[in-house]
Parts: sequence; C-alpha cells; structure tokens
Amino acid sequence: MTDKFEQELRAETSRPFGMSTSRASIEGWFLREVLPLEAVLTSYFARHWGNRADIRDMMQDVYVRVCEAAYRDIPHPARPFIFTVARNVLIDKFRDRPVVPLETVGDLESLSTTDQPTPERVVIARDELRKLQTALDRLSPRHREALVLQKVEGLSRREIAQRMGVSEETVKTHLAAGLFALSDLYLNSDAEEFRGQR
Repeated sequence: MTDKFEQELRAETSRPFGMSTSRASIEGWFLREVLPLEAVLTSYFARHWGNRADIRDMMQDVYVRVCEAAYRDIPHPARPFIFTVARNVLIDKFRDRPVVPLETVGDLESLSTTDQPTPERVVIARDELRKLQTALDRLSPRHREALVLQKVEGLSRREIAQRMGVSEETVKTHLAAGLFALSDLYLNSDAEEFRGQR
C-alpha cells in the first residue's frame, strides 16, 4: 500500500458512515466489508439461478452497483445493503429472460392476465366442492367436527380439544383418521364417477 492510500484509509475508518467519500476510502470499505462476502454471494446466486456461467457476471453487477452507491453514501450496515443489491440483480436477470422456465414460477395462476376465472374453471371448482362436501358428510361426526375446526376455522389442537371437550391426543387421532377417511372417500368418489361414465 502507498503511504497516501494508507492515510486515506485511516481517515476513512475514523470518519462517520454516510459522508461523501474518496475513491481510496471506498476501496478500503470495499475490501473490508464487501469482498469478504464473495463466497456467501456466490452461494446465494448458485441457489437461485440455474446457469452457473452467469454467476461471475452477476457478482460484477453487484460490485458495480454497490460501489456506485458508496460514492454517494457508504451504506451502513453493509451486509443487508449488499444482499438487497444482489436480490435486485437476480430480479433483473429474471426479467431479462425471454422465457421464464416453469420451475421458477411458484404459482402458475400468477401468470393469468385476468382476475376472473374462466367458465370451465368455475364449473370444475363447483364440482370439486360438491365432491368434497359429499365426502365430508360421510365422515363420522367427531372426525368431521375436528377437521372443520382446524381447516375451516383455523383453530389449534388445544383450542379444538377445549371446544370438543377431549384431550389434544384425541384431537390428533380425530384429525389423522378424518384426513385419511376424507381422502379415501374423495378419491373413491372419482372412481365411482368414472365407473358410472363407462
């Protein structure tokens, strides 16, 4: 290191964060705060981006954006800021893709251009609800009550136990047996309908 660079680095470390800084000060900050995060940033991009060949370029984008921001105002603390920049670089990469692969889309419904379901989807949904209600009606009363309290009303096991006047272990048994019976009844209704259409 040159004497001048060392002097600027010492001056930068004694200066409060947020003040406009010189190039040497930013370089010192970069070496001290940003560069040690390289391995963690690389892992972050590897987890969220399928093409490993792009990771070096993405890292460079992060470094450029972080340094440009530091010339205006050194961020403190640095780590959350750097990961926010990394997330934004990742978002930009996804936006730049000509086609979004299906594995990156968590919810295909979010790709829909309208908020209104199609008539076919309405009919299918009503049919599914009817089959579910039929299966629920065929459950034992205690299993049905436990399932409705948990799945519809959102109660915890403890709250269900208090409401039903039983132990939490009994509620656990009712829920497990009820779900098993419900799925069996629901799936069998599909099989019965299929046999009826033949």
